[in-house]
Amino acid sequence: MECKPTIEDVARLAKVSIATVSRVINNQGGVRKATEERIVNAINELGYIRSAVARSMKRKETHTIGIIVPDIKNPFFPLVVSGIEQKAREKGYYTILSSTNESPMVEEEIVKIFIERGVDGVIITTANEAGDHIKLLHDQGIPIVAVDRAIKNFEVDTVLVDNVNGSYQAVQHLILQGHKKIAIICGPQNTTPGHERFLGYKKALEEYNIPFDESMVIQGDFMEGSGYHAAQELFDLETRPTAIFSSNNLMTIGCVKALIDLDWKLGEEVSFIGFDDVEIATFIKPKLSVVSRPMNTLGEIAVQLLYERMNVKENLPKRQYLLSPELKIRESCQLSKKKI
Repeated sequence: MECKPTIEDVARLAKVSIATVSRVINNQGGVRKATEERIVNAINELGYIRSAVARSMKRKETHTIGIIVPDIKNPFFPLVVSGIEQKAREKGYYTILSSTNESPMVEEEIVKIFIERGVDGVIITTANEAGDHIKLLHDQGIPIVAVDRAIKNFEVDTVLVDNVNGSYQAVQHLILQGHKKIAIICGPQNTTPGHERFLGYKKALEEYNIPFDESMVIQGDFMEGSGYHAAQELFDLETRPTAIFSSNNLMTIGCVKALIDLDWKLGEEVSFIGFDDVEIATFIKPKLSVVSRPMNTLGEIAVQLLYERMNVKENLPKRQYLLSPELKIRESCQLSKKKI
């Protein structure tokens, strides 16, 4: 079993005392520049996480919360972060926000930086649900709350939305309007929302005895471009769907752009429901039907769980909140013109 580098290892490699290493780690000054550079080089060479000693010395709290999201361009996350920031300020905490662009490697680097900066807790929507690198936070005694996506390899407090029920309601509504050729633009199946929304789609088809048709399933990546290409692919089918369910907001934007470019009449030739309310939903004609999530509330609950985890001394059980989405029917859903 590989041993983690210690402050003693750093001191030995840099040929200085442990006290000198500690002064550099904690930015206390009084160390010559050349010596400091030698210590920093030793830290980097060994892969030592600098805040480990500070934490073992019971360093004072920083009253900061680290936030990690996979894509800040996704309109969902700024609203969640808004809820986090407002609730954090109420409790006397400040936030540091980082976006990973769905890169587990970037996420691991951010985790290490947050440890070095001495954040008191982390709220994360992870790009890698296995969570092995997130365990670095756990090993340093830093509380974690997962939002929107679960962490699989160890337990943390989690705040999720009932994705299965949300997508089930959307597809059920389309079925009750007489649609049988219902396409889904899926998200990545290795993510909680991507997989669960696909399960809700299949559940609705099964309960209403509608045969599963693989040609109606288009794999996307939660990005706008994949929504655009998915709509093109569906348009080119010999038998087109009469309704489309899009599994997230960015793919919804891409899909709607493609429908306009293809002159595939939204709400007339094809009905549509997207997961997540988006800014364009009520600006375009026809207005988009959506599955809406309580985004601010997700952030607020995450902060409350983290606050309790950071400040309550006795052991708390791992907790999971599952919030209910709301189906908002607008103008993009019409009765199927084909016989039920």
